[in-house]
Amino acid sequence: MIRWETPGPYVVAFSTRRGGVSEGQYESLNLGLLTDDEPERIAENRRRLCAEVDADPRRLAMNRQVHAAVVNPAEAGQRGKPGDGLWSDEPGVPMLKLTADCLPVALARANGAPALALLHVGRLGLLEGIVAAGVAALGEGRVLAAVGPGIGPCCYEVGPDIRDDYRARFGDGVVRGSNLDLWGATELALREAGVESIERTDLCTACHPELFFSHRRDQGVTGRQGVIGYVA
Repeated sequence: MIRWETPGPYVVAFSTRRGGVSEGQYESLNLGLLTDDEPERIAENRRRLCAEVDADPRRLAMNRQVHAAVVNPAEAGQRGKPGDGLWSDEPGVPMLKLTADCLPVALARANGAPALALLHVGRLGLLEGIVAAGVAALGEGRVLAAVGPGIGPCCYEVGPDIRDDYRARFGDGVVRGSNLDLWGATELALREAGVESIERTDLCTACHPELFFSHRRDQGVTGRQGVIGYVA
């Protein structure tokens, strides 16, 4: 796990693919139910992930991710509401967002009452405004951000329509030949939303099969990692 050591009563960690019970293409800490992995293995993997951060798996809040700019308030144990972001100011409500090349992003309120948001940031959701929606969910005040592992500009080849959309939205700097710099575009979106303190892992999921699942690298047959966090 990659822990985000941020000021305040927050517990946040980005998972890797290590430490679980899944096998084959899903070895070993696959967190995604929408795969062909065995559901009981995924349940055990999620239990192990929660144990690593001292969270109650029965209270785990998740969304049905839809590549949009919807950020929902987390409710303990709720799993199926559509959206690509969760936020909470209630202590002890763990949230989990899943990724397999898209970026997991954590946002923490730095002043005032503690509040945390977790986002699933893909190329469509980023254009829709998921980052700004996540920052807005935390209200006024200073926000800290951490951008976890995701596919890098080294590996993320996209079509000309996507490149044109990103150039129009973020400028030429987020396009490198045929490839998209999702890391850089996400940082630009965070800064536009007023976030000044941004930590990036800059770990490419496609480049590190020993550490991460990658939808692009594995041609769709792969597991999911993610970001888990809560207000302590």
